[in-house]
Amino acid sequence: MPRRSSVAVSELKVGEFLAALGERTPAPASGAAAAVTGAFAASLVELAARIAKNEAAVTRAKALSTRLTQLADEDAAAYTAFIATGGEEARRRTIEVPEEIAANADEVERLAWQVGTQLTSSVAGDAEAAGELARTAARVARRLAELNA
Repeated sequence: MPRRSSVAVSELKVGEFLAALGERTPAPASGAAAAVTGAFAASLVELAARIAKNEAAVTRAKALSTRLTQLADEDAAAYTAFIATGGEEARRRTIEVPEEIAANADEVERLAWQVGTQLTSSVAGDAEAAGELARTAARVARRLAELNA
């Protein structure tokens, strides 16, 4: 199902998002995918933090998931604007948004490892998965910022 430009990434069902990624359109693409991956990681941290009974980490993980989801939309909009205008401001946004995705994903990774230390080994897998997903999301986002510079 092709993504209409008026539909936000955050409003798509997972299957619709996956289909939109596979379409031959400028967005959503790897920046939005990195942001959503970071959001998935943050939600796994939230789960792990609930098990650890760490309410501060639950709150922060929820905020990071929300922000990363917003950044998926911002990345798609930035890249679409750059393709449409080729302007310097639009190009700058194609660098700034992935940099912010990376910074947020870095925080998710740190939070995942922190929460993971509060869990027994039998339930630490979600925190470990979150850390790995977040690390990958950050690495991809940083590379996108480099490529767009």
